Amino acid sequence: MPHLKGGIVTAGLGAAWPICLGYFPIGLSMGVLAQKCGLAPWQTGLMSLLVFAGGSQFIAIAMLGSGASVATIVATTFMVNLRHLLMSSALSVHFPGVSRRFLALFAYGVTDESFGVNMARFNQGGWDRRSALVLNHTANLTWIMSTVLGAFLGEFIPAGALGIDYALTGMFICLLVFQLRGKIFVATALVAGFCSVIAYLLLPGNAYIMVASCLAATFGFCLRRIVRRQGRALERA
Repeated sequence: MPHLKGGIVTAGLGAAWPICLGYFPIGLSMGVLAQKCGLAPWQTGLMSLLVFAGGSQFIAIAMLGSGASVATIVATTFMVNLRHLLMSSALSVHFPGVSRRFLALFAYGVTDESFGVNMARFNQGGWDRRSALVLNHTANLTWIMSTVLGAFLGEFIPAGALGIDYALTGMFICLLVFQLRGKIFVATALVAGFCSVIAYLLLPGNAYIMVASCLAATFGFCLRRIVRRQGRALERA
């Protein structure tokens, strides 16, 4: 049994290290940006512990810096993280009869990266749920530690140095580019940009962020359904 447990942990760590390599530099930059927005290291660490969602944390930091209200930040984060419902649903088929305590602990560590690796391992077969749990929380610990370290390092980096004031903008441009994997994604991104500009001119405060997000997401969903229906119609024809 000890050997088995050791193998489970080793397998989880072995699958987690590529994710951790990617999390570390991104976590550092997130911590630095959080410090520049006025968050103390313990506040940054608490955010990473409670949220553990890189994209949402970057968005929250940007909105804090722009003076957005708490309600707007929470609502925007909720919308951005709705994809976790789909990821968790896809993973749930691999956890039949598992206790709710384990599921809660596992669900806390689900991210885009851990989902991708765990799903691939489960589909290949022979992947233990406990190794998947080790993977999730190894990545989680790496993210928390890197963001806190970044918050400490931010105190020694002058504002605007090394292009840090552009880091957040550059980060989101990169995230956007990597998401443009087809015509539907490009069209959705263009609609999001158009809606955000119009809503920014017409609506007070930061409400334009939520409005543009909802409209673009709805457009993308409807467009995908239309394309799928057309594809099925062509197949039948």
